[in-house]
Amino acid sequence: MSVLEPIAEKDLPLARDLDLLSRVLADTIREQTGAAAAEQIKAIRELALKYVQGHDPAASQALARALSALDLAGAMTLVRGFSSFSHLSNIAEDLHHNRRRRAHKILGSAPQRGSIAAAIERLGARGVEPAEILSLLNETLIVPVLTAHPTEIKRKTILDGHRAVGELLAERDRNQLTPEELQANQEALERVLITLWQTREIRTVKLRVQDEIENGTTYFRNSFLHEVPRLMLDLEDKLAALTGKKVELPNFLQVGSWIGGDRDGNPFVTAEVMRYAVSRQSGVALDYYYQQCQKLEGELSMSTRLVQVDQTLQQLAEKATPEERAHKGEEPYRLAVAHIGARIFSTAVRIGTFHQTLHDVARAEPYKSAQELAADLAVVASSLRAHGATKLSQGRLRRLQRAVSVFGFHLAPVDMRQNSGIHDKVIAELFEKAGLEDYLKLDEASRRVVLLRELASPRPLICPYVDYSAETQKEIDIYRAAEEIQSRYGEAVLPNYIISNCESVSDILEVAVLLNEVGLVQLAPTTVAKINIIPLFETIPDLRVCGEIMTELFAIPQWRQMLGCRNGVQEVMLGYSDSNKDGGYLTSNWELYKAEQTLVKVFDAAGFKMRLFHGRGGTVGRGGGPAHDAILAQPAGSVAGQIRITEQGEVIAAKYADREVGRRNLEILVSATLEASLPKHNGEPTDDPASLALMDDLSARAYRAYRDLVFATPDFVTYFREATPIGEIPSLNIGSRPAARKATNSIGDLRAIPWVFSWSQCRLMLPGWYGFGTAVTEYLDGAGDEGLETLRRLYRDWPFFTSTISNMEMVLAKSDIAIAARYSELVNDQDLARRIFGRIKAEWQRAVDVVKAITGHEALLADNPMLSRSLDNRLPYLDPLNHLQVELLKRLRAGDESEEVQHAVHLTINGIAAGLRNSG
Repeated sequence: MSVLEPIAEKDLPLARDLDLLSRVLADTIREQTGAAAAEQIKAIRELALKYVQGHDPAASQALARALSALDLAGAMTLVRGFSSFSHLSNIAEDLHHNRRRRAHKILGSAPQRGSIAAAIERLGARGVEPAEILSLLNETLIVPVLTAHPTEIKRKTILDGHRAVGELLAERDRNQLTPEELQANQEALERVLITLWQTREIRTVKLRVQDEIENGTTYFRNSFLHEVPRLMLDLEDKLAALTGKKVELPNFLQVGSWIGGDRDGNPFVTAEVMRYAVSRQSGVALDYYYQQCQKLEGELSMSTRLVQVDQTLQQLAEKATPEERAHKGEEPYRLAVAHIGARIFSTAVRIGTFHQTLHDVARAEPYKSAQELAADLAVVASSLRAHGATKLSQGRLRRLQRAVSVFGFHLAPVDMRQNSGIHDKVIAELFEKAGLEDYLKLDEASRRVVLLRELASPRPLICPYVDYSAETQKEIDIYRAAEEIQSRYGEAVLPNYIISNCESVSDILEVAVLLNEVGLVQLAPTTVAKINIIPLFETIPDLRVCGEIMTELFAIPQWRQMLGCRNGVQEVMLGYSDSNKDGGYLTSNWELYKAEQTLVKVFDAAGFKMRLFHGRGGTVGRGGGPAHDAILAQPAGSVAGQIRITEQGEVIAAKYADREVGRRNLEILVSATLEASLPKHNGEPTDDPASLALMDDLSARAYRAYRDLVFATPDFVTYFREATPIGEIPSLNIGSRPAARKATNSIGDLRAIPWVFSWSQCRLMLPGWYGFGTAVTEYLDGAGDEGLETLRRLYRDWPFFTSTISNMEMVLAKSDIAIAARYSELVNDQDLARRIFGRIKAEWQRAVDVVKAITGHEALLADNPMLSRSLDNRLPYLDPLNHLQVELLKRLRAGDESEEVQHAVHLTINGIAAGLRNSG
């Protein structure tokens, strides 16, 4: 199992890691399953390698024959072996990226693109002064938001094993090991791989929301609690060096979460679940602070015989327990930090996140707020600086201070989300039970009138003596829990409420009325707005009218009044997934771009600050792709230091499971936001009317082609459901949310995640490119060579078009039309299969041809050798999984519904997702 040749010198360490992992894995498989199974895997891998290197149809046919001849036990072994290598390849590649970045810094090379240092350097070249960067950061908010949207298949146990593999590889890379140490390292690696081989890869039961909450907090423990403070402090130091002044930045970088607060389409998110989410998050934060205090206590051993501490620090030390004072009487810092730790522990007990109430430290007075804890830590830092120990205040203590400032006692702000249709029903029932208007029969103008009336009324709309339907009562309980949670943890814990499927101003006002019932929003006697109310525009029609809706909303005096309580900031969320499913890749991207342009003008006219929340998924069909390029490709004025972005599915693990990779991805968000927000003095072209008109034309053509296939072609739904594993995905236990909004056969009711995930599995990636080939071909039929040169110029000079084409090129490179043809064999009606697959194949070829023509590349990914190399390394393991998945689906759908066959299908889905990485 060696990587493909030739290998560049800089990639030799990666090749060595892959070779080591493949050898240990091969030995593990041989030991666990026998020599015959290992040889069978080797033979199939060699057939796959021939196919990948030459795309020889004969090799593909031989591969298919070999796979179809496998018995179920052999198939399971092969799936597990090839899936394992895909996962191990990901680990090795992440380590190699870290290695290359470290080498870059050690050699003193120019800062890498995407780093904060590179952003500051590029801005300086544009004439942007450090003071301008500092001024922007004082008004900036950058938030990656973790969601529970399910495309992460791996169990937490498996993720932990993969993390152990990464740590062992890093140990070999970072340290000069003796032969004995190298042997011990390899033996440890062998033990991990044996454990992984003997551990079930995928879940046997459906995830609960509580499980998703636990999984989400893992990334805070492993990455965010450590790296967010470090990144912010490093930036402070860089700016201090540039300005010659002390710099104290606000908490411009935070990490949010939807997990436990997003109930749109998820009946399992309840008031109790939301309380659990906040409690568990708080427990993680307080545990981290407590552990850091214990470490600080060991570090700050200064004696009063040698240093003189200030009076405030001494007073803090005297609050320690008599036992502590008896043992550490001359060590006031240890006493002070021990007291702080005891108060943290007691706080956790009071909140309900720790339960060791008999522990001595639980007797200390709990903190009422994170600000109180921050004040005590500041006393320690100030005293250290006063007697020449400033350097001691700049290490762990400073990082802990920043962590407390960023994460507070809540760890992460949790967003609430619900569908506007639910709000309609709840308001209608509340009106009915209160003897008011028949809300659902009112037109839009009348709805606004009655909703504003209720907002201004001191009379409660919810009556404690009335019995409401189960759905309405569940919603009421959520709002009451939100008020209770804010009262306990502060407003920062639940700052946002998102309205999905927002189609009108009344959809927004409905939420204000419901929040008014628990005091989180009110107009009288004083104006209160403790939560941002955020409309989500996610379909093509919604994107086209979002500017009109926001204009009408801003015209309402009461709304303007409430925004005054939110520092004049209004957030708007834009949905990438549903707009793509609705209109195809090109139209989705273009309508999002135009919506942002429109919103910039609307907000400027209204005098409010805009914050855009980008609902991007992992794959290109759901807004994925390199985040740095995506942010820089936003329209002028649409970032302005304010951006939130969802992180979803398996992409969360890929970006943040490893601490160093996590730091890199956080830097990318910050650096891109800085570059996109500050003035450009380098003459980059802006959007011109001709380019906008051309994009309108291309988008219209692509939209017709996409809609004609997906929504107007008879029996297309049948083809989709039979030629992809969409029917098998819901039973994978990869998330608590149902796969469809309604139990219908309609694509419109199917969630965007399984839609995209299914097309990824069969290697077509259709949502990431369909319609573009037709659009460009039709345009060039009329515009000729001059039109092609125009498209090449846009690709060269317009970041939006560059990013759009680059992402499509990546998707097309990961697709394989020959493998996709095998999935069409699963369709019962082969005439239907030939007709529809023929159209898809022709459009795929058109897309490949026009992308090559526009980029000038002879081959896809010619300018992205890193990704190209990655695909070359993994395709010999990925392609057989696709062929085998087809064979297993045939068995399953022919009636063999045994647990073994179903499990084998699920394993192939797991392995293919790992090999593609951003698959859903």
